[in-house]
Amino acid sequence: MYGELVPLGGGDPIPLLKKKLLVGRRESCDIVLRFANVSAHHCELRIDGGYLYARDLQSRNGIKINGVRTPDGRLDPGDTLSVAKHSYRVEYSPADLGAVGPPPAENRQREILGTSLLARAGLQKADSAGRGSRSSRYDPTNDAAGQIKLPGDKV
Repeated sequence: MYGELVPLGGGDPIPLLKKKLLVGRRESCDIVLRFANVSAHHCELRIDGGYLYARDLQSRNGIKINGVRTPDGRLDPGDTLSVAKHSYRVEYSPADLGAVGPPPAENRQREILGTSLLARAGLQKADSAGRGSRSSRYDPTNDAAGQIKLPGDKV
């Protein structure tokens, strides 16, 4: 057994018996959740490098990790996975599954794509959500003699 999902509303823990599990409403799934708001093939759970990951399979009601809706992500021990509106505490031991050292960084591609090119180039301040801030955008009316003036440049 690789770990288990403990229903937060009560009920029997669901054992994670394989390294890759299909979760959904269909009887052919590895973990069958018989709820109307769970899609036929809702999400996939997999063990990679000793850590558990969840990936939404374009389900109607999505998945959440610790209350945040996401298409995919790493589940650390004690995290909450919500499949549609059904929540489970994740219990497993990364060390027992072969993890060595600190957990790997979260999905770097999502972090990169979530920030504007201008902000990544240092031409625009990023707000707390990682998007560019409107207050520091280039203003062509400040562009004397065709030269680009960046926020903070002296005139």
